Amino acid sequence: MTNSRLSGLELHALESSGPKLNRLRRGADWLIYASVVLGVALLAELYALMVPSWLFYSILAGWLLYLLVAIGVATGRDNAYVPALVLSIVTLAVSLPQPEHYSQADAGPTLASLTFIAGSLLQVGVIILVTSFLILEKRQSRIRAVRIRS
Repeated sequence: MTNSRLSGLELHALESSGPKLNRLRRGADWLIYASVVLGVALLAELYALMVPSWLFYSILAGWLLYLLVAIGVATGRDNAYVPALVLSIVTLAVSLPQPEHYSQADAGPTLASLTFIAGSLLQVGVIILVTSFLILEKRQSRIRAVRIRS
């Protein structure tokens, strides 16, 4: 790639990445919203199970952060995607090592095990789609910058 002109392949990539970028954004948005909704169910379950208050309030704090991110996403703030990615990674890093979660999942399909599985899958989906979106967006903005300079 030269500094002054885009090749035909690069120009085609710029033109075709717009719809793909929009699909990735919409998919990431919906997974972020679903995470917030599932978080409400998780909080209700934890409250009913009467978990220790420190655990309930720490999960509530994480959910509030996720809610703020979802509001940022819904209002079109592109800078909300990085915190969404970080929160998804932290959620999995905290949740996956817990042996209690696996013993519930081994016990069969219960509301708690289904919430754990669905939540984990949602977080993996957020990580994949948000990462893909951010990479494609960065690539597209780089190509645009080269195109503008030429």
